[in-house]
Amino acid sequence: MPAAPSASYSITARLEVPAGGRSVSRLTNTVESAGGSITALDVTASGHERLRIDVTIAATSTEHADRLVEAVREIEGVTLGKVSDRTFLMHLGGKIEMQSKHPIRNRDDLSMIYTPGVARVCMAIAENPDDARRLTIKRNTVAVVTDGSAVLGLGNIGPKAALPVMEGKAALFKRFAGIDAWPICLDTQDPDEIVRAVQVMAPGFAGINLEDISAPRCFEIERRLRETLDIPVFHDDQHGTAIVVLAALTNALRVVGKKIEDVRIVMSGAGAAGTAILKLLLSAGAGHVVVADVRGIVHTGRTDMGEDLRWIAEHTNEQGLTGTLKEAVVGADVFVGVSAPNVLAGSDIAAMAPDSIVFALANPDPEVDPATALEHAAVVATGRSDFPNQINNVLVFPGVFRGLVDAQSRHITNDMLLAAARALASVVSDDEVNPNYIIPSVFHPEVSAVVAAAVRDAVLAERQNPAG
Repeated sequence: MPAAPSASYSITARLEVPAGGRSVSRLTNTVESAGGSITALDVTASGHERLRIDVTIAATSTEHADRLVEAVREIEGVTLGKVSDRTFLMHLGGKIEMQSKHPIRNRDDLSMIYTPGVARVCMAIAENPDDARRLTIKRNTVAVVTDGSAVLGLGNIGPKAALPVMEGKAALFKRFAGIDAWPICLDTQDPDEIVRAVQVMAPGFAGINLEDISAPRCFEIERRLRETLDIPVFHDDQHGTAIVVLAALTNALRVVGKKIEDVRIVMSGAGAAGTAILKLLLSAGAGHVVVADVRGIVHTGRTDMGEDLRWIAEHTNEQGLTGTLKEAVVGADVFVGVSAPNVLAGSDIAAMAPDSIVFALANPDPEVDPATALEHAAVVATGRSDFPNQINNVLVFPGVFRGLVDAQSRHITNDMLLAAARALASVVSDDEVNPNYIIPSVFHPEVSAVVAAAVRDAVLAERQNPAG
């Protein structure tokens, strides 16, 4: 599956070219012939003999960008100057910053924002600790915590290398929900140390977003933090993914006219995301689910399972199927993949039930080529931005935390996750839903507010009826 040129691999090159002739058209033809795409061309200086231009080119990879630069260098009459990687430029000095909400213009401002006035506020909180939510940043601040052990698709690259991702996450919190989030990259992968570190920093935050922590440690860390903290703990790799998948599946089933309790679902992947997706699908009424991991179908007769896989075996595969993933998908209505690239072929999708649904979410290379899957399936979704129906966690986590923070929730429950999924699905109206639009864009203006309202209502409903 050839990748399309992307802004994430774009460069800006400064060139000098002859003022007359066909130098600019030769530049365009050279880049396009080499598989690149010119997205901007700006004249920055002009003379009778020469032009200085800044040309922005989208490539498909770092290596492709290097090849494009060399191709441009070879054009007759073109002098190549500085070449800048636009993504690296955006990350110089980090992507977030702290700003004061109030100007400090004079002694009066200083005395209220800091000493001596601040002492009165400190004493008010000491007398009533709950006032910290009202009188400090705690009311609107989330910690984005990682140990760098499972960063994107890059693996265990450590806390320093994880920081750009956590900064990006914090920027998305602010952009889509107005939440002040801060990246916390811990230099340990010991669950005990991670749990203790989060516990001791928790007083300054209204919620904890665990991020890019490898399974199975992430299950234990989340469970222990939820048991001990009085603020919600949300592992986005698990629950954010699960919410978006359930919302997208809800609408995909609308497209094909099937019900979740009737369809047979096959899942590839039993890690953090896969387990969370499974549990939320079961909570939503899915009754026929089979899960496969790298060793094949998960069933109660397997002897190579830990506690988490045993739970899956006991709650799925009621028919006791054994064998491979390819065998499991035969006749299935739905495939959900959160595993590895190219584990299925077009023939496997063709063997599924009529009007099948395929969610191939491995990134950047899905479990099956989406273009091939579309030849046989009624609805296809991926984790990629260059195909329709992108399953993207940014659709969920800003709104979920906005709702939790506004309701001053002390925890997060399964009912809140289900409410978020239902709300996200509802953003796509009956008039809009179709095979290529089962989930809204991350830039849809209503997404965050609708999800936040649903989560907030779920929190308040539980507060009014805690036994329910």
